[in-house]
Amino acid sequence: MGCAAVTQIAGARILVLGLGVTGESVVRALNSLPHEQQPNAVWTLDVKAPNATFASADEVDLEQVDLIIASPGWAPSSEILVSAAVRRIPTWSEIELAWHLRVPNAVTGKPAPWLGVTGTNGKTTTVQMLESILTADGQETAAVGNVGRPVVEAALDPALDILALELSSFQLHFTHSMSLVAGAVLNVAPDHIDWHGTYEDYARAKGKIFDRAQVACVYNTSDPLTRTLVEDADVCDGARAIGFTLGAPKRSELGMVEDVLCDRAFHLPHDHPERHSSAAELATLADLAHLAGPTGQVPPHVIANALAAAALARAAGVDAKSVRAGLRSFSPGGHRIALIASYGVLADGSLGAVSFVDDSKATNAHAAAASLDSFADSHVVWIAGGLAKGATFDELVASRRDKLRAAVIIGVDQQPMLKAFAQYAPEVPLTVVDPTEAESVMHRAVQAAYRYAQADDVVLMAPACASMDQFSSYADRGDSFAAAVGLVVGTAKVE
Repeated sequence: MGCAAVTQIAGARILVLGLGVTGESVVRALNSLPHEQQPNAVWTLDVKAPNATFASADEVDLEQVDLIIASPGWAPSSEILVSAAVRRIPTWSEIELAWHLRVPNAVTGKPAPWLGVTGTNGKTTTVQMLESILTADGQETAAVGNVGRPVVEAALDPALDILALELSSFQLHFTHSMSLVAGAVLNVAPDHIDWHGTYEDYARAKGKIFDRAQVACVYNTSDPLTRTLVEDADVCDGARAIGFTLGAPKRSELGMVEDVLCDRAFHLPHDHPERHSSAAELATLADLAHLAGPTGQVPPHVIANALAAAALARAAGVDAKSVRAGLRSFSPGGHRIALIASYGVLADGSLGAVSFVDDSKATNAHAAAASLDSFADSHVVWIAGGLAKGATFDELVASRRDKLRAAVIIGVDQQPMLKAFAQYAPEVPLTVVDPTEAESVMHRAVQAAYRYAQADDVVLMAPACASMDQFSSYADRGDSFAAAVGLVVGTAKVE
């Protein structure tokens, strides 16, 4: 198929839903357009923002609205969006608006190409790896979207050569015409069911990243649903399905041969006689050694993220040398299986090493499972719980119970986690932290976990839930964990 043309928004009457970071950036972008491109009106709706045009949806006359731009917090089931759909008023995400507003690069004269990453877990790490690789290739780039700058700001920056986008299912749901050079779905597991309504709708939103892909659709060979999303996508002519695997790569895949990250997709021209019998070395595990977890091993999901980032970069023409250099120089963000401290004294005063690990970024069951897999059986005291977002934890608890010495349950939405333990791991000792007095919840959780810990154990805070019930963000939750560790067992620290 061809790739979608840009639609003019000049003269439109636009309603922006939400005046958080996304909404504010949308309003600034619309107001900064040249006079002949500006909409006729830009109105805003936000219950909490005093500078919003409307404080209630009841104040909005949808008959006067030509286009809605919705921030991620506005689910399609919101009353105003349901009413807009009935009236056939189009709803865009910030990503869709950014695609329409792209400006030419100052050197090439063409809009910067886009590379995109989505998935239930690993998006931020992968897009930041991709940014590091593109930078090593000498390109002016930025990781944007669900991380870093809003996409609409980056789309208006003529200095950028290429964009690396982290895209959530919320952003993709209302995105209709974006055409990436290459997109990747890292994995799909139940999440955000409360926003999307069903798991099928959530997965379908993730799959929209492949629509109109120009060069490559990158999928996870160990997650069949990601391949199905590729097969269901309506792509540009010539776009290829590119798999990544932790095993030996087949044709059109990137993978591992012993300790080497290999490319069998972009290594040679399609008509080269040796294409199907050769591979290109991209990096080795030694190049990822700085990303090793507390055990000293590079976690499998980190390797998978590196392969996905490499696939996207290779689809954009980046050479193998830059992939290696980018992965070597990549520095991960915080709260991702981060060792806070190791202590040499147990709660009863006896000697025995206990490590405290912050993986607050593990905001769903899929991420928590990967985190638990980083540690030895029967040696994890797990701090879990928070805002479940409609998810269940039966499979997580049933499949990872052998990892656990004990568990400490936090959060205001405790029943789904407690139900899973009662049914699938009743033998695991539990402490349930009273959710009242949220300011002390993490201190009490760390105290309880420390009492369970024995020699060589890990107290792992990988909640499998969102943080907004008791914390402002997953970063705030991780910082609270680190502070609590210092207060509870700081005097026993091993120098």
